[in-house]
Amino acid sequence: MFASLQSAREKSAYEKRFMANREENLFMGSFDSFEHARSQVPASHAAGYDNAEGAKTLYSHQIYNWDYPALFWIGDAVQKGMHRIFDLGGHVGIKYYAFRRVIDFPAQLTWQVCDLPGVVETGRVLAAERDAGNQLRFGTDWREADGTDVLFISGALQYLPTTLAEILGGLPHKPRRVLLNTTAMHGERTIFTHNSIGFGICPYRIQHQEEIQRDLVAAGYRRRDAWINEGKPITVPFVDGGDLPYYGGMCFDAQPAR
Repeated sequence: MFASLQSAREKSAYEKRFMANREENLFMGSFDSFEHARSQVPASHAAGYDNAEGAKTLYSHQIYNWDYPALFWIGDAVQKGMHRIFDLGGHVGIKYYAFRRVIDFPAQLTWQVCDLPGVVETGRVLAAERDAGNQLRFGTDWREADGTDVLFISGALQYLPTTLAEILGGLPHKPRRVLLNTTAMHGERTIFTHNSIGFGICPYRIQHQEEIQRDLVAAGYRRRDAWINEGKPITVPFVDGGDLPYYGGMCFDAQPAR
């Protein structure tokens, strides 16, 4: 009895912390689907990242320790002549700015960010201010990834209503490489939850890791590498299995045509 009361108090205190959050990366709840999670976002909060003012806080030159696997495979792609990078969910181009500090991007490289209209609006303004030239481009349609060299998704797949299988299935000419990083994964199942990002609450998919790999293999890719992003925690309190999610990444290359 005492334990259950204590648990109820802890849960209530966490819910208040979640709803009042402005600085932390917090998770709460479990839902039947991504759509169900989206429908349950409280009306008092903005739903998602489509916020031009909030997007300004995402600009950074910083390379974090969990960025280095992706940094390696982007550098490898550039060395192999893969010069068309499609950064799905790339916000205002934060990885372009960070990675160009240490990778010698060739003049012919194009880095196209695909994101929500409010974020893209801010990204274009920042690109002009920071002299990104014609290399950094912006759009809002993921189908423009058709025929690109690298489909790069860093920290964004979990926010998308469209799964990776659906994205790849909608591209007549699939990218030569698919590179995922800081992707929310689970070793046993998929969890749909809410993520508080300070200026809004987002529906969030923590996907079964094996399902992601199966989808890539089914789309004609072979695995080059996979990793866990150490130092970037993720926990969904008061949810069964909510202590098991982690952030990870994968690099898959298209199988040569037979």
